[in-house]
Amino acid sequence: MTASMTSFARLDRQLESGVLVWEMRSVNHRYLELFVRMPEEFRVLEPKVRELAGKWLKRGKVELNLRYAPAATNAATLSVNLPMVEMLHKALREVTIHAPDVKSPTSLDVLSWPGVAFSESQDMKPLQDVTMELLQESLKQMRESREREGEKLEAMIQERVAACHQQVELARERIPVVVAAFRQRLEDKLAEMKAELEPERLEQEMALLAQRLDVDEEMDRLRAHLQEVEHVLERREPIGRRLDFLMQELNREANTLASKSADQQMTAIGVELKVLIEQMREQVQNIE
Repeated sequence: MTASMTSFARLDRQLESGVLVWEMRSVNHRYLELFVRMPEEFRVLEPKVRELAGKWLKRGKVELNLRYAPAATNAATLSVNLPMVEMLHKALREVTIHAPDVKSPTSLDVLSWPGVAFSESQDMKPLQDVTMELLQESLKQMRESREREGEKLEAMIQERVAACHQQVELARERIPVVVAAFRQRLEDKLAEMKAELEPERLEQEMALLAQRLDVDEEMDRLRAHLQEVEHVLERREPIGRRLDFLMQELNREANTLASKSADQQMTAIGVELKVLIEQMREQVQNIE
């Protein structure tokens, strides 16, 4: 199914221990690029977060933001390592005896010493499990949003593919008319100049002219590329890069067709094809 790379998802979960919120947004990108932001106490989950996101998303620049607001009754308690404080106190007395001019530390200085103060926090395992469950739901929501947007992009591309087919058929029907008009102009010019070409020479000149105006190959390739676009849109896998390549090929053939335009109507057909292809290319940039 065609999926867009532009989407947004947000889910929150109210728990006894606090509130968890996953918020994520994505935009188009050549590859999958993940930016994970989460509180420090959840940082251990980052490898699992990246692995799970990679299963749901294949392309795009994706921001995954986790916020956690602990409940007031669930705040961690701060404890003091009394044996460590006594050891520091003895060490400070020794320092005072041998270096009386040294400034004595404050209580806050002592508390900031490694190992003196520590928090008795809750068991994080249940909370981490809920965090991953909520991430799974959020990624599912984002995937569904991408697919809904992708359906709209696919419909727009199919409309323009159909319009391109019409322009190619118009060009194919126009070519004999263009060649006949050139033949008539050549004969009229010869008549004005009161010159006369041998029938064989005239046919040679017309054959050369027809060769210069021949766009059968370009139209065949345009038709083949358009059919391939329709085929690719039916695939149930990431198709953005393949479509982007096909847009380049379509544009190349449309440019060649426009360069061989022999009259105003053929020029208009070439311009219309390039406009339609560019419209498709802009949409393809957002497809996963």
